[in-house]
Amino acid sequence: MAFLALERVSKHYGAMAAVDDAALTIEKGEFVSLLGPSGCGKTTTLQMIAGLVEPSAGRIVLDGRDITNEKPNRRGLGVVFQSYALFPHMTVAENVTFGLEMRRVPRSERIERVREMLALVQLSVFADRYPREMSGGQRQRVAIARALVIAPPVLLLDEPLSNLDAKLREEMQFELRRIQRKVGTTTIMVTHDQAEALSISDRVVVMEQGRMTQVDAPYRLYEQPSNAFIASFVGKTNLIAGVWRRDGMAGAVDIGGIRLEAPSADFPAGTPVTLSIRPEKILLRKAGEGQLDGRIASRFFLGSQWLFTLETPIGTITVSIPNQGEEPPAEGATVGLDWSPASLRVIASAMAHPGGGTA
Repeated sequence: MAFLALERVSKHYGAMAAVDDAALTIEKGEFVSLLGPSGCGKTTTLQMIAGLVEPSAGRIVLDGRDITNEKPNRRGLGVVFQSYALFPHMTVAENVTFGLEMRRVPRSERIERVREMLALVQLSVFADRYPREMSGGQRQRVAIARALVIAPPVLLLDEPLSNLDAKLREEMQFELRRIQRKVGTTTIMVTHDQAEALSISDRVVVMEQGRMTQVDAPYRLYEQPSNAFIASFVGKTNLIAGVWRRDGMAGAVDIGGIRLEAPSADFPAGTPVTLSIRPEKILLRKAGEGQLDGRIASRFFLGSQWLFTLETPIGTITVSIPNQGEEPPAEGATVGLDWSPASLRVIASAMAHPGGGTA
């Protein structure tokens, strides 16, 4: 039996469904991210688990116990908010021990547990400092320590890294995962940052318009998106509208008379489909040596890679290649575009308009 289960959970505000029929099971010790754009229902889902929002329908079960209607303080969950919500008049140690005091934990045990937790988040030397005297990353670790010190069955993280600058945010992603693995607490994180979700989660739940549209391991989610929205939201991709064709057992997508071999898919011949190919799966060759030719309309140097926009017979294509230390072809050059047919994904959708495009 799953450690935490959402059983057809919904939240309606009048006629609007903020969360619609959400079903999810999470195992003990898992790190699961709820990923999606603003307004997709991910924060509402987290708040229902925390007990801050009452579901309109469905059940939430924790370790065999129905907690759907329990008060937040009865659930015993750890919560880290986007703003950290630290008490400014308390020191780091006082902030961390607060939850233990509320639970009337003996003083000697409080001191030991706070000491262990500050060591875990590498803040032992900051015990007597106040939040205002610390960096954003340090305050975030204090908030995590405060949530974990009560030994919650589940840790809930609501956009915990969004207030950090880009470099610190990346560093804290891996620090957060290190802490979670060390403690082994079942963790659910809300984020709109797909790189964040992919890098540290055991599984990712993609939400769109209140519904959970795909639940999968990060690698499978990226490589095998179930629809065009997921293909474009989880990383960058080229989305090209076409028609599915069959040649015996093989398959191909017809794009304005140009046929591209693609992995076999279960579509009737003549079905409108969307072809998805990631920019990094495309190689630049000499003109005439690839699947098709294209003219470089623009190129951008990003340090570790070059990003190209090419005009091709099937539309505008974005290509990303690693920086190998040599300058690649210039704008205006005609080059060949090549890829493995296995890199293509055929999706039953008409999200991309005919002629291609990148999301």
